[in-house]
Amino acid sequence: MAAKKKVEAAPAKKAGFPKATEKDFAVISKPIITEKSMAKMQNENKVTVRVAPTSNRTEVKLAFERIFQVKVDDVRIVNVHAKATTRGTRYQGSIQGYKKAIVTIHEGEAIDLFKE
Repeated sequence: MAAKKKVEAAPAKKAGFPKATEKDFAVISKPIITEKSMAKMQNENKVTVRVAPTSNRTEVKLAFERIFQVKVDDVRIVNVHAKATTRGTRYQGSIQGYKKAIVTIHEGEAIDLFKE
């Protein structure tokens, strides 16, 4: 009988995501930190981020998965309109509008936005 070769099983690869590119960091600007967004993060596993005005759902999803290495279930896009305001009692001004995305992360996964 011929001696059987010992075949070592290759280590199981974790389904990883590609590395983040420069464009991914251009799509996602920064997290939006409010009481409402923090409650959604803790209770519903949703993260609110400010995104580039030209980005769409697919770009946001791919960029978020590459940057934070988590699976994304859903992306909701909201255009926040500019608001009129006053500076003191005399000067009129406006608060800039922006585009934000509410990203739902897959159940069982989490990210840490406040790394030290």
